[in-house]
Amino acid sequence: MLRRSVMFTPGDRPEMLRKAPGAGADTVVFDLEDAVAPSRKGEARKAVGEVLSDPEFEPDCEVCVRVAEPGEDLPVVLDGTAPDSLMLPKATGREDVEALASLASELGESLPVIALIESAAGVLVAPEVAAAEATDALCFGAEDLAADVGATRTSDGTEVLYARERVVIAASAAGVDAIDTVYTDIEDTDGLAAETRFAAGLGYDGKMAIHPTQVGPIHEAFAPTEEELTWAERVLAAREAADREGRGVFRIDGEMIDAPLIARAERLVERAARDQ
Repeated sequence: MLRRSVMFTPGDRPEMLRKAPGAGADTVVFDLEDAVAPSRKGEARKAVGEVLSDPEFEPDCEVCVRVAEPGEDLPVVLDGTAPDSLMLPKATGREDVEALASLASELGESLPVIALIESAAGVLVAPEVAAAEATDALCFGAEDLAADVGATRTSDGTEVLYARERVVIAASAAGVDAIDTVYTDIEDTDGLAAETRFAAGLGYDGKMAIHPTQVGPIHEAFAPTEEELTWAERVLAAREAADREGRGVFRIDGEMIDAPLIARAERLVERAARDQ
């Protein structure tokens, strides 16, 4: 599943929930947690359940629900048409994922879980969370993590870099998607693009978004550049020639190409094909 962009929409705004798929995000998240005031949680649950079950609601993207109180949220949200996945905030262990998946199963639904790693405890157990059977993706939440450890957020993000790298490595080791943190300055498109390219360079598959205008720049930043794609195609063409000649390594413009660079070229070509 392609998850370049994972966009949040407040669960208590039914008109926004219905419009959310039109933003073009790969995944839209109906949010019952941070985006909803405590006094409106019940109203939000009802709104999400009604939108999901509306026959006229036919999204062409993944629809996920971020739960806040699973025992209260799921009986309402799953009483009808279920979402495609569930998002678990503040995951701090494999058992958190298993408990959410088990509750959904008791209500008749087997749903993949997107787990948010956004605390010091969560970062330390990220590999275990990623390895849980129901986990389908890890999301890195830098803002909550910084608050949890008392760090000051900076533009270069060095204060969360270790955690950011640990999450993507944990996801890769488990074979699940890695989704990068939100970019909070909605007006700063250039900054968003730069941060998304950095995340892609770390190995992330996608990035969370908090506004529809962020979706396009995120997709563009994850797409290989023309220069990268040209290089990748040349590498793969040269690899075929090397295979015919029985050579394990070869050169392109003086650069020695071996298995790791071939794998990078294959990923670039695959990403370009998926983005079309």
